[in-house]
Amino acid sequence: MWEQDTLKVEDQVVSYSMKVFEEPSEYGINQGRISKLTLKNNNKVIANYDRGWDMMPTSKLANEALEMILDARN
Repeated sequence: MWEQDTLKVEDQVVSYSMKVFEEPSEYGINQGRISKLTLKNNNKVIANYDRGWDMMPTSKLANEALEMILDARN
């Protein structure tokens, strides 16, 4: 199932779009349920996962947003 929403991280807004399955997958982030994930800040992609990392989260903002999403949904 596809999900889209926003997170408040470090007083900034991070938007995300992700594909989440009911069961963990070998293609998911950390073999979890999220197989596709795009994180954006100010309309700029700050991380992208599509069955593998196309763009690793390299900023503190991107890493914190990823951690929040993984804790909640993966």
